[in-house]
Amino acid sequence: MQTTFINLTPHDIKVGDRIFPASGKIARVSSVHNKLIEIDGIPVYTVEYGKIVDLPPEKKGVIYIVSSMVLEAAKAEGRNDCVAPATGHPEVKRNSQGQIDSVPGFVA
Repeated sequence: MQTTFINLTPHDIKVGDRIFPASGKIARVSSVHNKLIEIDGIPVYTVEYGKIVDLPPEKKGVIYIVSSMVLEAAKAEGRNDCVAPATGHPEVKRNSQGQIDSVPGFVA
């Protein structure tokens, strides 16, 4: 059985010569922001993270490409069907503006 990758990030992900196009759906972690203090008139908030939003149920043969934040939340829920782009890897390729062009793989 071949694995199906579904990209639930807002960007196409390039790994080597393979491109995983954005699916149009984005998995996120819900959050609540509470104002804590102000520093020089700039609000500073605390953040409380909640449930994962728009991550489909596990399905045999399907791996979901998600952000690292969603990956960590999914692992905390016992999910092992998610990966995130290895954006911190030393072999990441960047364009002339410093933006990531491709990653060498995924993290789990």
